[in-house]
Amino acid sequence: MESSESLRNKCAACYRQFNRLDHLVDHMRTSYHSIHEPTCGICKKHCRSFESLREHLIGPLPKVECAKIFSVRGCNLCLDIFSSLNALRVHRGTCQLSRGSVGGLVSRMASLGIQDELNSGTRGSQVVALGCKMVGGGTDGSLDLCARVCLIDEHENIIFHTYVKPQIPVTNYRYESTGTRPEFLRDAMPVKQVQRKIQDFLCNGEPTWKIRSRGGKARILVGHGLDHDLDCLQIEYPTLMMRDTAKYPPLMKTSKLSNSLKYLTQAYLGYEIQTGMQDPYEDCVATMRLYMRMRNQNHGMENYPLASDPQNRNNFASWRQNELERMTPEEMLQISRSDYNCWCLDTKESP
Repeated sequence: MESSESLRNKCAACYRQFNRLDHLVDHMRTSYHSIHEPTCGICKKHCRSFESLREHLIGPLPKVECAKIFSVRGCNLCLDIFSSLNALRVHRGTCQLSRGSVGGLVSRMASLGIQDELNSGTRGSQVVALGCKMVGGGTDGSLDLCARVCLIDEHENIIFHTYVKPQIPVTNYRYESTGTRPEFLRDAMPVKQVQRKIQDFLCNGEPTWKIRSRGGKARILVGHGLDHDLDCLQIEYPTLMMRDTAKYPPLMKTSKLSNSLKYLTQAYLGYEIQTGMQDPYEDCVATMRLYMRMRNQNHGMENYPLASDPQNRNNFASWRQNELERMTPEEMLQISRSDYNCWCLDTKESP
């Protein structure tokens, strides 16, 4: 039986206990607990990432009571708990995705040159996914050069696909993984032209310096390792408009390192990618599906959801220490805010 004192010093989010109340306040000041964290559907414990939640439910040392219920009524992909076995079976039909037509399209695209819909009806698409495949440059072939690029919309339709002619000689075509041959790049679109086309499409008529996170015309860009892809394409784009599955805290390892796209697709979508020769379209589809799954989570509404919002900057200020120590753990959790932009906010209006 827990004492009233230990309960008072117990975090209402992660359930960590502290010997002193001021230590709990310090914990809340740096943990950034919020309604946007992955949460156990049984005990309601908040976890920093889905990997942490997975360990809580089905790891080597899970919470016994939660693991027992999860083994019967839990989905091993989204980690949600359902009221009955029948509800779980129905859910799995939509949660378990498959490569489906993606695999067939990969083989058909092996000889595809240019597909350019940037100036057609896709202008209304506000979320697009980018995928690139690299060949090697430099004396040892280790310098990444973009040789193939693909853009898709929310419905997995190809907006833009082309081989790319690098500015420097290719010394390693990495054929085993890219399927790229010298003749594919000989008359390919120059990287500068690809850069201009994609940049113009993403900005959608807005100057880069004027782009804001909500209410503008610029498009949200989804991908995995976007900094690297954009750097290889020599494209500059505001971080606030990028949704990178390699950097999104709920999708990262418990060590706060990135998971591979191959792992994320298998763990959260239920199918394998990047087997044999790889195609950027397949990567685009995987990142878009991961983004949509994260975006569609229902976390409720907060007027000012980020700890960095001016309205929240003094929530745990040191000059409020005495006031904070008089609060219950539940009250402290109510004023705590996230330190990252949850993708569910992309579907909500700003205040």
